[in-house]
Amino acid sequence: MTTNGFTTCLWFDGQAEEAANHYISIFKDSKLGRVGRYTEAGPGPAGTVMVVEFELNGQKFVALNGGPEFTFNEAVSFQIYCDDQDEVDYYWNRLSEGGQEVQCGWLKDKYGVSWQVIPTVLIDMISDPDPEKAKRATEAMFTMTKLDIAAARKAYAGL
Repeated sequence: MTTNGFTTCLWFDGQAEEAANHYISIFKDSKLGRVGRYTEAGPGPAGTVMVVEFELNGQKFVALNGGPEFTFNEAVSFQIYCDDQDEVDYYWNRLSEGGQEVQCGWLKDKYGVSWQVIPTVLIDMISDPDPEKAKRATEAMFTMTKLDIAAARKAYAGL
């Protein structure tokens, strides 16, 4: 990885390598990078994974086995913009497996990382200059867990 740009560091408690491999199995344009291990200098046991570099759809990440001190919460989430319902379903099903479905397209994966699986057409609907159409689409979204494009379109159209 280069030093230009930004890299998101995700703090895990022993699951960094497992999580990196899980994520690269989901995102089609992904790759695993370098794996750094703890040495006798610590603080982790020598030879165990300290950091794993990986990329998901061009976004750089580092998974760090930092210990139990910090956990993920909804204050930070990753947005996945989807072109159609099949893509929404794919990411929703893969990322929510073993995790928790929340609402309005939000979920927590099995590691506690928050994701938003968003159909791009819904963004167009809720930001429509016609306030009634935008209101109907937004109200429909608030009733959903996984976002449903057909249901949102129906509400948007006033049907």
